[in-house]
Amino acid sequence: MSKKHPIISVTGSSGAGTTTVKTTFDQIFRREGITSVSIEGDAFHRFDRAAMKAELEARKAAGDQTFSHFSYEANELAELESIFATYGATGKGRTRHYVHDDREAATWGVAPGKFTEWAPFEDGSDLLFYEGLHGAVVNDEVNLAKHADLKIGVVPVVNLEWIQKIHRDKASRGYTTEAVTDTILRRMHAYVHCITPQFTETDINFQRVPIVDTSNPFIARWIPTPDESLVVIRFRNPRGIDFPYLQSMISGSWMTRANSIVIPGGKMDLAMQLIFTPMILRLVHDSKRA
Repeated sequence: MSKKHPIISVTGSSGAGTTTVKTTFDQIFRREGITSVSIEGDAFHRFDRAAMKAELEARKAAGDQTFSHFSYEANELAELESIFATYGATGKGRTRHYVHDDREAATWGVAPGKFTEWAPFEDGSDLLFYEGLHGAVVNDEVNLAKHADLKIGVVPVVNLEWIQKIHRDKASRGYTTEAVTDTILRRMHAYVHCITPQFTETDINFQRVPIVDTSNPFIARWIPTPDESLVVIRFRNPRGIDFPYLQSMISGSWMTRANSIVIPGGKMDLAMQLIFTPMILRLVHDSKRA
């Protein structure tokens, strides 16, 4: 952690909704006049698309059916930790972008499936914002969690997470349901061993729970809407959280445990605004004082 150069890390698996959370943070940064620099977790994949395909084939030939982007060894986590540490100490660092599709290729001038060149962060930022798969990893090689001042987990119940991934990958990446299902199955081992342990490190978790039938996510014709969902918000340390204020501001919310509040799904953006705005302002205020 760093008083002078704070880091916010939003972690969730593919299809969890971390990109939507990033949009809420961007709104807060813009409204409050906070200058942030951003890291996308995909930028720290070890392989580009062609190299990853070759690596997958080699692993399969060797009998490994579990290798995926969720796996630690498929990512440059030591490099990511180094950048977290450098930013915390100096406010400087670097990142790059992984180009997913033709639209992003037009923006970055790099072919889909490739990385842009590394580029330094802009000077004068108030904080670093990370969004991706591995923002709170703690294992024998790295400890990313210790560098982040605010760690947020985005963890829909798994059937909903799968529905969101299937619909996103079919709509934006042209995959078939069968192809996405194969990816989900291949990633399951790393999901259990690499992704879920991070949610014991996070300060706040947001778990969306559908209140409609999602028992077979592989044939679901649409994603449950926010109004067809509840969101469980769990605080690792509830000390200082004004739960009566949150309940008064979020209609239909209630407490389920001393550190957990449940809200209607359509109120998730409002809840994030109410919870994170004072936290972000405190981080920036403390950094300026330091």
